Amino acid sequence: MAFDAKRSMPTYAFDCLVFIGRFQPAHLGHLAVIREALKQARQVIVLVGSAWQARSLRNPWRFEERQAMIRSGFDDSDNQRLEITPLLDALYNDDVWVRDVQRKVRDLAVPTSARLPRIGLIGASRGQSSYYLALFPQWESVSVPLVEGISASQIRERLFRSTSSADDYLSTGAYHNLPPSVVDSVSNFCQGDAYTQLLEEQQLLEQYHRAWAQAPYPPIFVTVNAVVVQSGHVLLVRRNAAPGKGLFALPGGFINPHERLLDACMRELRERLRLKVPEPVLKGSLRGQRLFDEPHRSWRGRTLAEAFYFALRPDQQLPRLKPAKGGDHARWVALADLEPESLFEDHFFIIQNFLGLPADFGT
Repeated sequence: MAFDAKRSMPTYAFDCLVFIGRFQPAHLGHLAVIREALKQARQVIVLVGSAWQARSLRNPWRFEERQAMIRSGFDDSDNQRLEITPLLDALYNDDVWVRDVQRKVRDLAVPTSARLPRIGLIGASRGQSSYYLALFPQWESVSVPLVEGISASQIRERLFRSTSSADDYLSTGAYHNLPPSVVDSVSNFCQGDAYTQLLEEQQLLEQYHRAWAQAPYPPIFVTVNAVVVQSGHVLLVRRNAAPGKGLFALPGGFINPHERLLDACMRELRERLRLKVPEPVLKGSLRGQRLFDEPHRSWRGRTLAEAFYFALRPDQQLPRLKPAKGGDHARWVALADLEPESLFEDHFFIIQNFLGLPADFGT
């Protein structure tokens, strides 16, 4: 940043710099990037990824909470130059995600007079930010040195290992990684029900990992899911236990050792949901299938999901459901009522892949 001697006003190298991150939570490394952006640009747009998703160990904080964390690190003057907006993931289509980023920047960037704005993308020089920088060749790239020793994943690990671990971290080491206002915000979060539920999921995950501790290689699990659609409704189950207790999920489960993938999917629909559609009719309505393999898609670890898309013929009556005793509660949900934050893991994105639901949810 320099000053125009005639007007006594600051001049900037960029009209707008864009910073993309998940900020789970917003730490001192993130704030260092934003401060550098404020030095170089008249306007800074912060796109907060993984918005509108259910709370999980990977995404504990909602957009509004992360937005407050970021703004708490800056004064009123700087906040007036910050645009902070949510960004929905598009896990299985980079082109859709890039389009959404481009649209948000186009709509939020303050126009300049008589010339095209100079827009850049800023990020740390390593990690996910480097990947983002390569996706937008039309914008200039600004790389900021990474703040060593700060990792959002390590912060989350210490917070969710146990209540005592969280207490120790927040009372001793947190101020090396987080602004004081964010430490206060995280401390308040750790007193609430959402934290208690995530702590339960962490304990289940550790139990799960112990069961496979003696395996010679990290296990890779294979599951199946059914996307069954009829008359503008999709078949979902509401999970009655952790992980994801209370969230909607696609019907499915693990495959048996001597079972083909489609047979496993049909078994789940027949035995767990007792879907009242004859198997030949169901197989005849199969319109597509795809493997979903985003590395972080499941809380269990590396888990591949083969999803099958069934498009049943429209009818005034939706097929009856009779869940097995003790199973998850199944229901037909209108497509218009689907909300990413109410769906388990990446199941919204699986549905989106087959049905073409809009990626710019909530905008």
